[in-house]
Amino acid sequence: MHIAIAGNIGSGKTTLTTLLSKHYGWQALYEDADENPYLSDFYEDMQRWSFNLQIYFLNSRFAQVQEIRNTGKNVIQDRTIYEDAHIFAPNLHAMGLMTTRDFENYFSLFRLMDSLVKAPDLIIYLRASVPVLVSQIQKRGRDYENAIRIDYLKRLNERYEAWISTYDSGKLLIIDVDENKFHENAEHLGEIINKIDAQINGLF
Repeated sequence: MHIAIAGNIGSGKTTLTTLLSKHYGWQALYEDADENPYLSDFYEDMQRWSFNLQIYFLNSRFAQVQEIRNTGKNVIQDRTIYEDAHIFAPNLHAMGLMTTRDFENYFSLFRLMDSLVKAPDLIIYLRASVPVLVSQIQKRGRDYENAIRIDYLKRLNERYEAWISTYDSGKLLIIDVDENKFHENAEHLGEIINKIDAQINGLF
């Protein structure tokens, strides 16, 4: 069983990954943001480092999906391989922060990787408004995230909604993070778990 959690920066992906991993006793695979050698440089100079950052993330997530397939374990994955290709990289290109040449090169590589991997059995999309994202980003206090602009988060949210509206590669569960405070409310987490159970019971 492969469940992947999708959502904008600050939506609570890592927290939910941890909570669900503990509940189900499944392996958690995290986005290695703190270990990423490009992330801090990227937020200082997006145009210079955008391509490097996206290639690093693409490589990292492809390796994770390969690991999931090879081990055969039940896994909760923090962020999907699709988000970089359909949200972050196109957004950087549209903002003029990634050249057309680099974007086309990147997307060609993604298409090749996508043809070699299987979609998650279930994607959980954490939908959150920009004020909630900003609040949660501030609470975790990562220095390199201080430079994130509100208009950048807004653009990403718009692309997430466009991607989710057309996603048809597997089962999808949408959680409204403005209403569901799973990170601090056990009942809210229970509601998510019940919805997941209802989805995955049909997968076995």
